[in-house]
Amino acid sequence: MTSEQRSRVMRAVKDKDTGTEMTVRRLVHSMGYRYRLHRKDLPGKPDLVFGPRRKVIFVHGCFWHGHTCKRGDRTPKKNRRYWTKKIGRNKERDQEHVSALKAKGWRVLVIWECETKDTERLGKRVRAYLA
Repeated sequence: MTSEQRSRVMRAVKDKDTGTEMTVRRLVHSMGYRYRLHRKDLPGKPDLVFGPRRKVIFVHGCFWHGHTCKRGDRTPKKNRRYWTKKIGRNKERDQEHVSALKAKGWRVLVIWECETKDTERLGKRVRAYLA
């Protein structure tokens, strides 16, 4: 891929309403829970916010947030230093947001992209968290 093509692909990556996020939203909605999306007044603008419960859910892409699964635990061959720094900073920022939310009395659940493959298991995890 040329650098122009790669740039076009990377610009097309969404930060909201991703397929993974939509999977989690549909699952949570089908369980009867209602939520708000991306509240700007909370650190990190959590993907799903359950205000009265003081609980939030972040849906993280494994690659972008540096998960330890097979998909997340890889670094592109080109421009390795850039990607290592970028993903490292994403992880730091994620931790800062979680800490800030907890300091404000919120409980936080992080759902990784790879966890959405097994919706039955994910459903049990989410139900236990929100109960």
